[in-house]
Amino acid sequence: MRKFVCKPLPGDASDPQGLTALLDRYLLWMETHHYASGTVKVRRVTLSQFLRWCFERSITRPHEVTLEMLERFQRHIYYYRQRNGQPLSLSSQSHRLTSLRRWFAWLVRQRIFEHDPAHDLQLPRDERRLPRHPLSVAEVEAVLAQADLATPHGLRNRAILEVLYSTALRRNEALGLEFTDLDRERGTLLVRCGKGKKDRFVPIGARALAWIDKYLAEARPLLARHAETPLVFVSKNGHRLHANHLSKIVRDYLRAAGIAKPGAAHLFRHTTATLMLEAGADVRYIQALLGHTKLSTTAIYAHVSITKLREVHERTHPARLFRLPDAPQPPATDHRDEDDDSLEWVPIA
Repeated sequence: MRKFVCKPLPGDASDPQGLTALLDRYLLWMETHHYASGTVKVRRVTLSQFLRWCFERSITRPHEVTLEMLERFQRHIYYYRQRNGQPLSLSSQSHRLTSLRRWFAWLVRQRIFEHDPAHDLQLPRDERRLPRHPLSVAEVEAVLAQADLATPHGLRNRAILEVLYSTALRRNEALGLEFTDLDRERGTLLVRCGKGKKDRFVPIGARALAWIDKYLAEARPLLARHAETPLVFVSKNGHRLHANHLSKIVRDYLRAAGIAKPGAAHLFRHTTATLMLEAGADVRYIQALLGHTKLSTTAIYAHVSITKLREVHERTHPARLFRLPDAPQPPATDHRDEDDDSLEWVPIA
């Protein structure tokens, strides 16, 4: 299991008004104000990269940072190449610059800055990217069938995937489920500390509950033999499964099912949202299921759901009324002019 190691911040932390000390204060402020630990870790990494860039140019104090300097840093990350030779994606560039803007806005609120040099920094234009192609119902069933039900691990994996398919949970949300989160009578489960540290209730189908019960009766006692944990899904040692391990399992199942679509555990989340929209679910119900704060975040799935649009297109487009006549093809010697409009279109009876 990979663990995040907090490396020391670059620079001299002994200067209380230096960039290093101020970044350390900012990260501590985020922790004490109950920001998600993952957010604090990522902010630490991205802002440390900015500090290193500054120190290479002998910039150690916040008053030395100007808008022009930040624009130079923006160009730096634009031309930056990763180890594989690829540039940073626009979302990665925006994420780094957004971290800078949040930090400098905090410095202004702390009265360390009188004027925020990052306020007028223009971020790259957002890419309106659609989620990757979701699975069809048949493809989902093919993936689920790859789990080896004769082994505890296979039965556990099948139960996890059934939960993902039924509830559209994020992978960490599914792996963090505890026994007390399940309400079989109401057919719901409680998602504790989802994204943004928000709890929510989501429905879970009878089929997924049946697979959970089968896993709890036949597989979990063998996996959690020497460990006491409230977690529903556990590893072979009775500990919590790592999210990346679950993604690898799903990728292997996709490959075994002969499905070439990219994605892993999150693909089930996209699939559930898309298939429910195509079946007529209101987008606001999908928003509640996915735990999205903004409806605009959920609305992107409406663009993916092409089935309804195709049905409307076939039913209403005027070209549906015409077809080519059932006539023999002209002989090869008939060199018809490209502008000849003698080809007749006839309405469908």
